[in-house]
Amino acid sequence: GLSGKHALIIGRSNIVGRPLADLLLNHDCTVTVAHTKTRNLADLVRTADIVVAACGQPKLVKKDWLKKGAVVIDVGINRVGGRLCGDVDFENAAEVCSFISPVPRGVGPMTVAMLLENTFEAFNLQRRKG
Repeated sequence: GLSGKHALIIGRSNIVGRPLADLLLNHDCTVTVAHTKTRNLADLVRTADIVVAACGQPKLVKKDWLKKGAVVIDVGINRVGGRLCGDVDFENAAEVCSFISPVPRGVGPMTVAMLLENTFEAFNLQRRKG
C-alpha cells in the first residue's frame, strides 16, 4: 500500500501537483512537493519511493536521480524534435524503477477517461435538478 511511503511530486500546478499531493496525503503518504527551482532536486528525488513528474521539463529526471525500485509516474508531455517525451528520461530510468509510466500511452488515456467520467457525472447531476 501507499501508507508510510515517501511521495515526491515535481510540479506545483493547481491541475496536477497540488490535488495529487492531497490525494496521496489522504492515503497516508509522506508528501514532498518540489518544482524546477527546487535546490538539490536530484538529491530529493533519491529519497522518494514514489516520484510523480509533472513539471514540463523534457527528460529532467535521470536514472541516477532515482532510488532503486521507485515507482515513477510521468505526467509530463513535451514535444522534442517532433516526438513526444515525458519529464523523465524513460529509457534509462526504466532500468532502476519497479514501475514507470510511458509517454505517450501512459497517464494521458487515464486523463481522458476521468474527463469523460466527470462530464457524465455533471450531466447526471444537471438532469436530476431539472
